[in-house]
Amino acid sequence: MNNIAQLIDHTNLKPDASESDIKKLCEETVEHGFLSACVSPVHVPLAASFLKEKKPKVCTVIGFPLGADSAEMKFAEARFLIHQGAEELDMVLNIGALKEGNIDIIQREIGQVVNAADGNCVKVIIETCLLSTDEKVLACTLAQNSGADFVKTSTGFSSAGAIVEDVKIMRETVGDEMGVKASGGIKTAADVKAMVDAGANRIGTSSSISIIHE
Repeated sequence: MNNIAQLIDHTNLKPDASESDIKKLCEETVEHGFLSACVSPVHVPLAASFLKEKKPKVCTVIGFPLGADSAEMKFAEARFLIHQGAEELDMVLNIGALKEGNIDIIQREIGQVVNAADGNCVKVIIETCLLSTDEKVLACTLAQNSGADFVKTSTGFSSAGAIVEDVKIMRETVGDEMGVKASGGIKTAADVKAMVDAGANRIGTSSSISIIHE
């Protein structure tokens, strides 16, 4: 694949990530031309300062990793982080509400985060490993109808990450008008190719450096 780096959100969401780890992540993001540096909310100001006036974007997470926050909390977190310098928001949806079929809660929380993002990119993490096929389709449909820009497979903190079959389902559901991000357990260039062939147009990984050097 050509220019694989431009598909990658170079990620460090480890709970023990230090400021020096985040600075290194940002340096690598610039050096290798990754699309964004994806960091935990507490590190957004540092990443935004480092990447200011540089091409890569600052990506962060909302309601991470469980999605078990109210719509109001997700809105507040999203709006605060946009003001801190975040340019892309990866939000975890309320998985319990989805599984109960509580569509209103899902639509409301995604809509709130889209509103808070002020036109910046919103990706909805549906945590595919916890969902049935019908629930995956429903989650993607609700994300699309609520104005999100991407659907994303996984947090990487649950029981499994991205798999090809799920990416195919997500792409078939949203068509060509929405992004699909594969994230969780992607460690090799072959993994990236498989996800892209299945329909992903964004990759989240902490193995970015080793992938591009294969």
